[in-house]
Amino acid sequence: MRILLVEDDKILCSTVAMQLEQAGYQVDQCYRGDDALYYATEYPYDVLILDRMLPSLDGLSLLQAIRQKSVMTPVIITTALDGVGDRIDGLDAGADDYLVKPFAVEELLARIRAVTRGHRESDLRQPLPGHSQA
Repeated sequence: MRILLVEDDKILCSTVAMQLEQAGYQVDQCYRGDDALYYATEYPYDVLILDRMLPSLDGLSLLQAIRQKSVMTPVIITTALDGVGDRIDGLDAGADDYLVKPFAVEELLARIRAVTRGHRESDLRQPLPGHSQA
């Protein structure tokens, strides 16, 4: 499974990426919103883990931009903003989940499994090329 990890704190980004890789995921990293927009729209990912506060393009604007481009990859927002309104804004912008920092990596892994569960099941319901669905 391929993950795009977008986090402007380079040490935190590297640490989380290493832990995700140890769990068996392939991880691409970037630190700026404009770079993340390019990666998210040009390459296929199974999950985007997106910091809300980013340089050049904030996480909510980035999320809205990728959703406008019909990128439906599951998105988990990670942020220190923990107010109810902040969480609602993130979910209404198109996030599938919202995780407040600091977080346990085990919880992030569980949330990755949760947001991808529905996508894997819908993929299984799709007919194979050349086969009709009964």
